[in-house]
Amino acid sequence: MAHRVLGIFAVAALAVSLAASQKTGTSAAPPTFYKHVLPILQDHCQSCHRTGEVAPMPLVTYEQTRPWAGAMAHAAEMKMMPPWFADPRYGHFANDVSLTPQQIATLVTWSKAGAPAGDPHDSPPPKKWAEGWNIAQPDLVVKMPKAIRIPAQGEVEYTYEIVPTHFAEDRWVQMSEFRPGSPAHVHHAVVYIRPPDSQWLRHAPVGEPFTASTLNDPLERREAHETTSDLLLVYAPGSSPDQWPDDMAKFVPAGSDLVFQMHYTTNGAADQDQTSIGLVFAKTPPKQRVITLQLNNHALIIPPGADDFRVEVQGTLPNDATLLSLFPHMHLRGKRFEYDIVHDDGSVEVLLRVNYHFHWQLSYRLAEPRVLKAGTRLRAIAWYDNSKNNPHNPDPEKTVTWGDQTSDEMMVGFFDVAVAAGMDKWKFFVRPGEEKADVQKNSSTHVACGLRPSSVTLEWVHAN
Repeated sequence: MAHRVLGIFAVAALAVSLAASQKTGTSAAPPTFYKHVLPILQDHCQSCHRTGEVAPMPLVTYEQTRPWAGAMAHAAEMKMMPPWFADPRYGHFANDVSLTPQQIATLVTWSKAGAPAGDPHDSPPPKKWAEGWNIAQPDLVVKMPKAIRIPAQGEVEYTYEIVPTHFAEDRWVQMSEFRPGSPAHVHHAVVYIRPPDSQWLRHAPVGEPFTASTLNDPLERREAHETTSDLLLVYAPGSSPDQWPDDMAKFVPAGSDLVFQMHYTTNGAADQDQTSIGLVFAKTPPKQRVITLQLNNHALIIPPGADDFRVEVQGTLPNDATLLSLFPHMHLRGKRFEYDIVHDDGSVEVLLRVNYHFHWQLSYRLAEPRVLKAGTRLRAIAWYDNSKNNPHNPDPEKTVTWGDQTSDEMMVGFFDVAVAAGMDKWKFFVRPGEEKADVQKNSSTHVACGLRPSSVTLEWVHAN
């Protein structure tokens, strides 16, 4: 709201300035595309709005942009574009693409002035993009071996494909990016790292699509949804690629497989998907290893008609870590999501509060990584709107519980942390006085909620 008010004031102030100049017999020149608008587009829009990317139209040249001047101004004023949903009162984030009030005023005034081009010599140098990617040119592109057919209607079970890396040596991945083959159908996707000594899904086919229900082993059917394998990359509509600092990377052991877990939704048009991921390897071994953890609550029960239903989960860090980014995930009834640190004196520090938008699920990268000591209590809170006032709600009369499909709900607070390069995820979860074997044994017991290495709980905590 504060940014909205400031934006209105900025536009109003610019209008008053123009009126004053007219009274004094002078005329302030309106903004032009090349000098004023293009720099905004390069820094805030062209990562999506260029040929081959997810946006419906490119905004690179004047000819491409001018027809959209009015729509751009309206979307900027309404804070609809660029997509950014973090409450500005909490936290600072390196990937914040939101516009300043002055930038919004520039777009509005440019549109009202008839979208003048100006002098092409005023334009900044063109932004250099790796063709087809928002990361540097990948060292390796891993593609799902077989295309998956997506029906026009109905629910689609989670679909998996296992892809061997054939890595002869350990690799450190510094950048990674999803490229869905059918972005309109990919609800979300996860790529897991399956080390050569892992028994997870060992009887599942390799290089062929499969679902949990097609597996013969009942244990593997259940474990398809409950792995403790490291996550290489998580994707949802609007999410940005992973790009870690020079001294940090994700670890893929030699001989590992990559397991693609794909969640598709239907939209009335059949299609097929053959997703790829691009990987950029660290040039030298990093000092820190990045691991993805999560706070989630499987026990949520959202009553029919509830318009602001609160679900909470807490957990404590077993060891020191550096917090890098936050990525909330909910479904169609998601309303708000918050990450907090609960200090020993009971005070609460809000790290991130998001006005959740299902179709733009973003990762929020801290502008300054935050060192967290062992024992730090993290809390995630989610609010849901299961009322008829939620235009995305498929059934406001339904009692909603955890489930894979968008008609169900999820409450997942992913977060990335950096730890010592020699520490794997299991070592990280060994608390003082515990042994690694004890942690692995306890993790096999499913608990409703808590701090998790992937999707198996390692600590019981109370959820409201």
